[in-house]
Amino acid sequence: ARAALAGIAALGASALGQDKRAARAIPKAKARARVAADAPLKIGLIGPGGMGSGHIGGFLDARAKNREKLDVVAIADVCKPRVDSAVETCKRDQPGVEVTGYRDWRALIARSDLHGVLIATPEHWHVPMAVAAIEAGLDVYVEKPLCIRHEDALFLSDAVAANDRIVQVGTQYMMYPKYEHARRLIAEGAIGHATLSQTSYCRNSKDGEWLYSIDPAIQPGELLDWKEWCGENGEAPWDPNVYFRWRRFRRWSTGIVGDLLPHQMTPLLYALDVGWPVRVDAIGGHYADKAMENHDHVVLSIQFEKEHTMLVVGSTCNENGLEQLIRGHHANLLLGGNNCVLKPERVYSEEVDEQDIACEGMDPQDMLRLDWMRSIRTREPNRSPVALAAHAMVIIDLATRSLWDGRAWTFDPKTRTARPA
Repeated sequence: ARAALAGIAALGASALGQDKRAARAIPKAKARARVAADAPLKIGLIGPGGMGSGHIGGFLDARAKNREKLDVVAIADVCKPRVDSAVETCKRDQPGVEVTGYRDWRALIARSDLHGVLIATPEHWHVPMAVAAIEAGLDVYVEKPLCIRHEDALFLSDAVAANDRIVQVGTQYMMYPKYEHARRLIAEGAIGHATLSQTSYCRNSKDGEWLYSIDPAIQPGELLDWKEWCGENGEAPWDPNVYFRWRRFRRWSTGIVGDLLPHQMTPLLYALDVGWPVRVDAIGGHYADKAMENHDHVVLSIQFEKEHTMLVVGSTCNENGLEQLIRGHHANLLLGGNNCVLKPERVYSEEVDEQDIACEGMDPQDMLRLDWMRSIRTREPNRSPVALAAHAMVIIDLATRSLWDGRAWTFDPKTRTARPA
């Protein structure tokens, strides 16, 4: 499995980009000493909002249960109350550990004592922060989606490939063992040629998705650096709905396509190993949540280099999704439960044996964090690499473009460019 992940990383950097961002220089990571076996990992975190606070809790829990030797020593965010609250939590649960809060993330990554940084900011900040952290010599855990446009994902993939840095992407379903078994069975030819896969991420709520509470006390000024929050995405008028609920808005997020679907698509991409997506058609609508700018229902059809099609459904207005399934010419892989189940096609039932491979249950997000920290110590490949996430990001970007302009989009793996079909 580790060799397979290393191969994916090499594939991600195999071609020179011809897109408009290709002129950016690949950074050279600053040298840092390898962490001693008996020393605690020194971890910093950027973005202690909802997801970031959850990661802090996960780190502290792993520390308390001796699952990993670590100290969370640095927190950064543009919002002062969030920094203060996270620092207080870390100090309370790590007696004797000095924890420093920063309003500027650049000061955090400049620290010489850190080993890794976790980035849990809005997605338009993921790549700039991750690239800067790599240049500073840090190992990185970055939340999904990697970004909004695929060019940035490819650039980050190149930066990782050019430097000896561990970069984990927060697609935690990659930790489920069933996908390792599926990849092995497909590679062995157990299902014949993989022809069609399907998956989904669907949920429902009465009022709408990502309607996080708004704190009226937080306004641009002493408590919030709004200009910095907007960052390279350009200044925008202050809007508390955007700040607290940015996933609902097209400029700041890819919505369902980038926030929900990568969890299901990425491990399927790993299992299938069918190359780059080359054409994406997407349709969607605003069926229940009329106030959300991003779609509340999407359907994606994706074609790949190695003659495979994937169907993906996402919804925030109905929780009944598609069964996760990989169809092959000889047999099918059912992945909707905890196990990896192989069922032969009727015409091959005498030649292919049914299999039900039992897989251990787990908390995948806890395991993904632990896997990242294991890789920091051992320098072995991590389970959710950037190169694989870049493949998913091409799908996300092309699907988003297709949703908004009503036509299919294609991707050329040789030039790494996208255009309308």
